[in-house]
Amino acid sequence: MATDAGDPASRSGPGTRSSKDPGLGTGRRPGPRSGPRSGFPDGFLWGVSTSAHQIEGAAEEREPSVWDVFTARPGRVKDGSTAAVACDHCHRYREDVALLAGLGVDAYRFSVSWPRVNSPGGLGFYDRLVDELCAAGVRPVPTLFHWDLPADLDWLDRDTAGRFAEHVSVVADRLGDRVTKWITLNEPAEHTLLGHALGAHAPGRRLLFDALPAAHHQLLAHGLAVRALRAAGARDIGIANSHSPTWPASGDPADVAAAEFYDLLLNRLFSDPVVLGVYPEGLGELMPGDVAADLEVISEPLDWYGVNYYAPARVGAPQEKETEFGGLTLPPELPFSLREIEGRPVTDFGWPVVPEALTETLTGLSARYGDRLPPLVVTENGCSYEGLDDQDRIAYLDAHIDALRAALEAGADVRGYFVWSLMDNFEWAEGYARRFGLVHVDFTTQKRTPKASYHWFRERVAAARG
Repeated sequence: MATDAGDPASRSGPGTRSSKDPGLGTGRRPGPRSGPRSGFPDGFLWGVSTSAHQIEGAAEEREPSVWDVFTARPGRVKDGSTAAVACDHCHRYREDVALLAGLGVDAYRFSVSWPRVNSPGGLGFYDRLVDELCAAGVRPVPTLFHWDLPADLDWLDRDTAGRFAEHVSVVADRLGDRVTKWITLNEPAEHTLLGHALGAHAPGRRLLFDALPAAHHQLLAHGLAVRALRAAGARDIGIANSHSPTWPASGDPADVAAAEFYDLLLNRLFSDPVVLGVYPEGLGELMPGDVAADLEVISEPLDWYGVNYYAPARVGAPQEKETEFGGLTLPPELPFSLREIEGRPVTDFGWPVVPEALTETLTGLSARYGDRLPPLVVTENGCSYEGLDDQDRIAYLDAHIDALRAALEAGADVRGYFVWSLMDNFEWAEGYARRFGLVHVDFTTQKRTPKASYHWFRERVAAARG
């Protein structure tokens, strides 16, 4: 999930391997060749993304997660729904892999449910899924944590980071003979802000800045997970962090200062420790434990760095009263406020469509971190629109792929692009009201219907390969 924003006066803030294995993320810089007419490097990785809690269903076959507890509380999800069935992917994964094969993508990014792995037979499901993907020539790219924390654990507790490393070792031991590309965490920024600071997502806490230990422990869990994966022989590891440019609402010094702080909190708090091994000035002092020792773990070298991008953020000085923005209730204690972007089309979610901000995000990260930054992969980019003839989604994706190409031309080392999402799914606190999929899902019958964007993306990927 991403929050909105404003004007570009900014800072950017079984045993067989997949036949489509371009070997990305090994730390090699791209060669000079690109596919004819495409503008994309040879071996560029094209894929789509999902997450376990949003599509798997079969809730009765796994332990509960914090999201099961959260959605059981009245009023937490806008349409009152849960993900108990969702897309029933656990029982229909063969059909979904056939859709992936028909789409012609190189890779499929999915997540491994920690509560399912903790349950009898849970790892067997991922065995079957990975085998099906490999047989279809689609590279499996699992994310090891995508927000569905086991209900008996808590990111405010440091021990959860160690428990996560144990979970990662179990998964890597089981799947590592076929899986080569791994993602540790998805969007710790949103999980911290929405789940622990503002209470809009599971686990539903409203701690404001007292939520910072949850951020630190997720980052520590990431570093421990990298070590666990290395110990299991993995050589292609990344993280999926959300990023977007932060634009001041005006040139007023109060708006500029607020935007700078927001950029620190939502962007650099989660990239500086991973890439540089330091926290932004003033934030490290707020973290628990031996921060210096933890940062050595958090900054374990990565093979690539994942970027989830949806929209920029336009930020102004704090308001004196509680405000509503993008479905969030923002208290006056926050040292910033979020403002609408005017003069831009918006998605059905109300997010502004600003493709050039993707270029800015990728080039901005490259400029900030230089040679310290591993190769980049866009691990999520997409939009919510209704309908099977989803021309707005086609226009959105087309413009953002062009923006990605512009970043490449400007020197950003980007190795792949994943659309969010393969299919319509449970969209967290929005329930089933938002549709991000290339494939339409009838949640009553579970019928899958490829949308116009599915067929378009297949052709776009084929053309990009030249």
